[in-house]
Amino acid sequence: MIKEINEWVAKCEDVIKSTYHHLHTHAEVSWREVETTKFLCSQLEKLGIRYETFEDHTGVIGYWGNKEDGPTIGIRADMDALFQLVDGEWKANHSCGHDAHMTMVLHTITCLKEIGYTPKGLIKIIFQPAEESGKGAQAIIEKGVIEDINYLLGIHLRPIQEMEFGKAAPAIYHGATTLLKGEVKGIQAHGARPHLGINVVDSVGSIIHAVNSVKMDPTVSASAKVTMIKAGGDNLNTIPDHAEFGLDVRAEQNEVMTDLLKRVQHAVVTSGSVNHAEVKLEPLASMVAAEASSELERIVEVAIVEALGEDGLVPPPVTPGGEDFHFYKQTYPHIQSTMVGLGTGLAPGLHHPNMSFNLDALLNGVRILSLAILQIGKVSL
Repeated sequence: MIKEINEWVAKCEDVIKSTYHHLHTHAEVSWREVETTKFLCSQLEKLGIRYETFEDHTGVIGYWGNKEDGPTIGIRADMDALFQLVDGEWKANHSCGHDAHMTMVLHTITCLKEIGYTPKGLIKIIFQPAEESGKGAQAIIEKGVIEDINYLLGIHLRPIQEMEFGKAAPAIYHGATTLLKGEVKGIQAHGARPHLGINVVDSVGSIIHAVNSVKMDPTVSASAKVTMIKAGGDNLNTIPDHAEFGLDVRAEQNEVMTDLLKRVQHAVVTSGSVNHAEVKLEPLASMVAAEASSELERIVEVAIVEALGEDGLVPPPVTPGGEDFHFYKQTYPHIQSTMVGLGTGLAPGLHHPNMSFNLDALLNGVRILSLAILQIGKVSL
């Protein structure tokens, strides 16, 4: 069916790109992907694919095939946008490629259905909300729709610094990420009598120095940094009694993240309370590092070569970026899962408010995902 897939993609190029433009111009932030959900449901209805939605979040699960006939394959796309300042206006903005991911997954299923493919088992089409919150995958997991999956595919656009247009990798080795929010409470006082107060700015200064002083094994990528500070009011002659700060903590491996978090938490609390301020620290979001699934990666390698040729296959990138996709395998270790890395010419970079990429990459993504599903069906027979 390789010929049929290529012919379908060439014929439907305008439709594929039109879907992308619709999703791009109707961006919605985490947990509020209401119109996005409606659109995806309408597309699944047109394909005659049954689907499930949920009362407590905006995710959508499509079901195509019969699990008694073979393996259960999951294909997942994230749905949410970021809230960003774009050309002077604050708005929901798809600068991480989730609009492209939804487009490629939707049209992969459309392609296979319209060329007459019959699943050798069950395909679960997973449109996941709130990836940017770090909690969207967990929301899907809680619905019990992942536990019977044998193979799970995802896809993500890669920036030009990491991968050229026309290239693709069978996996992305994301690192672990934890975002922490801290709070410092002190005592207000007049600026002329600082000894009567507890200055939370002093505490935050100590916290920054302590976090930057945490050292880890340099042979394994890891970092911790303060990324947000809010303290004091408009009066410059008042010792402030309340501050908030944020931390971004990353590690290439999950066990390194565990150790790093212990060190960072100790550094924050001990340094910030030296002046007797009260310091609290809590995690807001976390993402685990990718764990390799060698069997599925080999299958995807074959699909990439079929779609792009031998020159199109590149090794999996190792990136400090995080992805909540990897919670699926952590929760269910039996799953063979991988996230395809797709070269797109994306610049200036992911999460830049004016990010753009070569839309022809959407066609490559549909080819790769379609061929990967076909290949899984052959291998699992």
